[in-house]
Amino acid sequence: MGKTETKSRTGEGVSPVSEVKSAVTGFMSDFKDFKDDIHQRLHKQEERLTMLDRKSQTFARPALAVETDFEAPHKKAFNAYLRSGEDDGLRGLEIDAKSMSTAVNSDGGYLVDPQTSDTVKSVLNTTASIRAIANVVNVEATSYDVLIDSTDVGAGWADETSASSETGTPTIERITIPLHELSALPKASQRLLDDSAFDIEGWLAGRIADKFARAEAAAFVTGDGIDKPTGFLTHPDVADASWSWGQIGYVATGVDGAFAGGDALIDLVYALGAEYRANASFVMNSKTAGAVRKLKDNDGRFLWSDGLAAGEPARLLGYPVLIAEDMPDIASGANAIAFGDFASGYTVAERPDLRVLRDPFSAKPHVLFYATKRIGGDVSDFAAIKVLKFSVV
Repeated sequence: MGKTETKSRTGEGVSPVSEVKSAVTGFMSDFKDFKDDIHQRLHKQEERLTMLDRKSQTFARPALAVETDFEAPHKKAFNAYLRSGEDDGLRGLEIDAKSMSTAVNSDGGYLVDPQTSDTVKSVLNTTASIRAIANVVNVEATSYDVLIDSTDVGAGWADETSASSETGTPTIERITIPLHELSALPKASQRLLDDSAFDIEGWLAGRIADKFARAEAAAFVTGDGIDKPTGFLTHPDVADASWSWGQIGYVATGVDGAFAGGDALIDLVYALGAEYRANASFVMNSKTAGAVRKLKDNDGRFLWSDGLAAGEPARLLGYPVLIAEDMPDIASGANAIAFGDFASGYTVAERPDLRVLRDPFSAKPHVLFYATKRIGGDVSDFAAIKVLKFSVV
């Protein structure tokens, strides 16, 4: 056969050429539909991106001309001022200001969106606490018991022939430190959490932790023990010469509400037993520290010395000083300075975890953040802490 067959014979199928042409035609039709669909999708996507750009970008003022006119009056006046110092031309210029202003809402103030900082700068608060020098233990119970041997074993000299007599037996005392619960329950709206420019939840968690630290620091010093730790200044104080277990011994300055000199500080140091002085520290607030820095010895040397290295605490009479703002100010009869081995004298018992429960259901449309921490504290060795009382006796 000289020509390609395009028609089928009787009883035979369509020729291969026709099948190919039909398949190609169908493919091109499908490809055209696919191409049109992609084009429409891309066009819609470009429209969306254009709308987002218009909302997010801040456009600068468009240029009024493509070329700089160096003969403009303000250009000539400014050039004359630079060359010769003549400012007459500048004074005569009239400023062409925009008619729209952000100061008035109707003149364009509504068109200017404020920019919010991505962080919150909070007021700084001191969280210095005697926790830094106390004995801190982690517990998984409702209380922590400290066993104290406050008495001594009797002993005596014996000779070869005399019978030994019975001597005193030491007794053990138990000090129970209950754990109390610190709690906070701030709330924020769900819309604020969703739309805020910064991490509201992280900011709240930081503020809660800061508040807890300040609350426990105050309780370790002056807490009354009712639903909170017992502060070491809450226990009854007595002149060190009459001290007994269960009391805090004090040394008087000799002047009501003031220093009589640096001798009282030296007396305070040596009122503490030698076994405690090696690890002892002074504790006072900033106002008291300012007064102590001015004290000198008989040779005119300051009793206070700053740390020699970065991060090293200041020293008073060779002992480190902890600045705790919860200590009382210098006043009549105030125990404004403490000195002791707080690692032996004060115990902080706590559960180490700070728990935060997020509750979006109880106060709709607000979200509650219930934060709790369990902690306790009390004096564990009354012989390890002494205070300086600003009184005559």
